[in-house]
Amino acid sequence: MTNKNLYKIARKVRKDILKISNLAKSSHVGSCLSIVDILVALYFSIFKDKSKKNYEFILSKGHAGLALYCILYNLKIISKKLLYSYGRNNSLLMQHVSHKVPQIKVSTGSLGHGLPIGAGIALSSQLKNTKKKIFVLISDGELNEGSTWEALMFASHHSLNNLVVIVDYNKIQSLDLVEKTLKIEPLSNKFKSFGCDVKIIEGHNFSKIISVLKFRNNTGPLIVIANTTKGKGVSFMENKVSWHYKSPNDVELFKALKELD
Repeated sequence: MTNKNLYKIARKVRKDILKISNLAKSSHVGSCLSIVDILVALYFSIFKDKSKKNYEFILSKGHAGLALYCILYNLKIISKKLLYSYGRNNSLLMQHVSHKVPQIKVSTGSLGHGLPIGAGIALSSQLKNTKKKIFVLISDGELNEGSTWEALMFASHHSLNNLVVIVDYNKIQSLDLVEKTLKIEPLSNKFKSFGCDVKIIEGHNFSKIISVLKFRNNTGPLIVIANTTKGKGVSFMENKVSWHYKSPNDVELFKALKELD
């Protein structure tokens, strides 16, 4: 699939996120928009042979689950009716990622849980020689969690070269900037000190995302630091802390959809 087609899909996914967030009055729109291009690259390029079961994916930043649901909708894995039930009572689509939804491996939400699970799956795959590659997408805020670093020590110790950790480095978490909440830099050097291969990319460039995700790391886990923009694609949402919690009202939805057109 060409990059032009991928960008077209990404715009459609962003529109779906905005529409559903408006309807459900749900939060975490900025977090969803920052990972759209990464998810599109994974599901519409890297995972194109997913039927061969060569890959597993865990969205550890489970509060951005709406983005993943919209990807599954655009892949025709879930229906429009199910997507539009998001956030309602008795819906399968909870506002954090649920394993009850088709092709979602793990329920997530409490930050710092996805990577330990992914590392365990990677070790199991390695022991069984299944040649399966495990991708885990984490938030930069999750780097405040001790379980994240414990999992990295575990992954490095076992030389899990089938594990790829993507950091959505949008530099905003919860109520403030990451650097003001709890400094995590020098990030690349920290990962390297844990025995990981590290790549730094622009997280909205499909050529760079796809290229790095195809990289064959040999000695241990691969860490991809993806520099992203919170609220990417909608000018009045970009780099705004408030869109970690707000949902777009009708006027804001109209303006956002117009920008994406």
